[in-house]
Formats: sequence, C-alpha cells, structure tokens
Amino acid sequence: MRIFSKLTVIAACLALFVVVLGAYVRLSDAGLGCPDWPGCYGTLTVPQSESALLHAQIAYPDSPVEHPKAWKEMIHRYFAGALGVLVAAIFVLGWRARKHINVSPWLTTFLAALIVMQAAFGMWTVTMKLMPLVVTTHLMGGMSTLALLAWMAHRQRGLWSARYLQAESLRPWVRGALLVIFAQIFLGGWTSTNYAWSACTDFPTCHGAWFPNMDFANAFDWVRELGLDAKGNTLQLTAYTAIQWTHRVGALVTFLYLGWLGLRLLKEPQLKKLAHIMLGLLAIQIALGVATLLLHLPLVLAVGHNMVAALLLTTIVVINSKITE
Repeated sequence: MRIFSKLTVIAACLALFVVVLGAYVRLSDAGLGCPDWPGCYGTLTVPQSESALLHAQIAYPDSPVEHPKAWKEMIHRYFAGALGVLVAAIFVLGWRARKHINVSPWLTTFLAALIVMQAAFGMWTVTMKLMPLVVTTHLMGGMSTLALLAWMAHRQRGLWSARYLQAESLRPWVRGALLVIFAQIFLGGWTSTNYAWSACTDFPTCHGAWFPNMDFANAFDWVRELGLDAKGNTLQLTAYTAIQWTHRVGALVTFLYLGWLGLRLLKEPQLKKLAHIMLGLLAIQIALGVATLLLHLPLVLAVGHNMVAALLLTTIVVINSKITE
C-alpha cells in the first residue's frame, strides 16, 4: 500500500512534467524533430556519427536532421516512456493491493489503457504530420492522465469527506468546474495545434472589433490537415480568427465560473486554502494568456500558460476528491 501511494505521487509529478515538456516541444516547433516513432531516424537516440547521419539522409531524404529539435522530441519520449513504466507498476500493484488501497483497481486499468492510447496518439502525431485533431487529443490525453494520477494520489495521501463541503448546493458546481476547465484546455489546445495564436494580436478586441469576420465551419472541421481546409486549400485568416476568438470567449467563461466558485469556496473552512490556490492560479493564467498574446508568444510565457493550466486542473481535481466520500 505504501509503495502504491508513493508511486501515484511520483507518477503525478512526472505526468505534470511530461505535459509541460510536451508543450515546450510543440511550441518550439519540434513536434516533427524525429520523422519516425518510437525512435529517431531509425535509432533510439538522435543520429550523431557520419555513418548514422548518412543513413538518416538516405532513409528520410525529406527530413534533414536538426539536432536541437530531434533531441527535444526524444527527451520528451524518454520521460513519457518512464511515465508509462510507472503506470504499468501502478496497474499491477492496484490489483495486487486492491483490498488495501483507496481507489478501485478498475481505475488503474483505465489509466493503463489511457497510457496505451497516448502512445498511439504520440505515434499518429508524427505519422499524420501534426494533424490538429490528433495533437489536441494527445494533449487532452496527457491532461486526463495527470488528472487521474492526481485523484489517485490524493485518495491515498490526502484527507477527504463529503462533510467537508458545508454548502451542499455547491457540490454540482464543483463537479462542473472539471467540465469547464477541460473544455477550456481543449480550446487552448485547438488554438495551439492550429498555430492560431497570432490570428488576433490586439486585446480585448480582435482586429479592432468585438465580432470580427470569422469562418467557424473550417475552423472547427475536426478531420482536416494542418493549415488546410476540408477541400485541401490553404486555411484562411477568418478560420484562424474564429479559433482564437472562441478560445478568448472560453477564457472569459472559465474566469467567471471559477472566479465565482473560488469566492464561494473561501467560506468553506476545509476548502479555504485550496480556494486561495485556485483563485491565484486563475489570476496568473489570465495574466499569462494576455501577456503571451500582446508580447507575440514568448516561449517561456507560452509554456508557463500550459503549466498553469495543468496546475489549475490538478487543484480542481483535488477539490473534487476532497469532498467525495
């Protein structure tokens, strides 16, 4: 039981790191640093010697070796692989110690299945040339993995009781916060994977208007290729604008919802500390989002925006766990 408890905490921390590292790889345009999967140019490292580079050039003539990008991608894969090993151990221990742990072993089974799906989407991210739906789903899978591990870690090491929430009417709103944050993370992922962050560079308006000219049909066509519409033509600015504008509206809804909920939870003695953390992260996230836009996507701010989103999700998961019997 103690080993299971420690593993869930370690895996949750590693999942957070992998999510942030994945954002760094994506935002530094290194998602195709290796043209194959799971190796890199047919090896488990990045080609270094003259013979290895020659082999890579022959095998992948359209993908010249760029060492900085390739190493970023491979380091991300190494850490993701380590997370997969930890999840496999959690799955095995979850069933062996199922009478002594505070989570269902079926939850560990679902987590293991999710990791397998993550590996598949990691491969498709490369083989399908950064198709937005695939990359966004991969991001959501990473966030879901983090959320599950955070839940399991808190159930093992934290304090929880249905009585911790005195205002019973708030319970569905606390549950709803999970839906709100996941929806906004999806919109943020869709904006990032479509490289639509620069569609509107002014704030709070977009192209000087509250409702600019937008093409929602092509913006949210889920099965198109990166940079193309459903007919294979170059995606127009109006589509990118629709993606960016929708993400902004989602951010406003998220801010109002979580802000209101956080202020209400400040009145709950057992949840006051977590409410402060949630409100603080929410304020930082909004500030990072605006600064990232106005400063034209500095890498450190963009990665920080992803990290704070992951921390905000984790906080909401812990709040939900804490009020669940």
